[in-house]
Amino acid sequence: MSCLLSTNLKIKTYEIIILSVVFYGCETWSFTLREERRLRVFENRVLRTYGLKRDEVTGEWRKLHNEELSDMYSSPNIVRVIKSRRMRWAGHVARMGESRSVYRVLAEKPERKRPLGRHRLEWEDNVKMDIPEVECGV
Repeated sequence: MSCLLSTNLKIKTYEIIILSVVFYGCETWSFTLREERRLRVFENRVLRTYGLKRDEVTGEWRKLHNEELSDMYSSPNIVRVIKSRRMRWAGHVARMGESRSVYRVLAEKPERKRPLGRHRLEWEDNVKMDIPEVECGV
């Protein structure tokens, strides 16, 4: 990005433009640890494009390290925000009446045989795993 823009302005554009697109519909996502890692890598790559740093010893330009990125961008990481939004949506659905279709989809358990082997994590499984992690971060 242009060196004419300040770092604060670059971070604001990241929050307003990029994160709003990424977070669209994230309340209903069910992702694995691999996908969590890929989201963190995406966030670091985007933030890394916002600045280079001149090395004090050699005088050459270099990429920012992950610690420098977290210092520059003090907001919670992308995965934590997605998990907290998913928890907020779960609370919203739990308070819905039984006549709402969203509530019925979550509450009803279909009678079906699951395939052999480890089953894929469902949305409800992810919400149960998010509870201790989001509570300790509050």
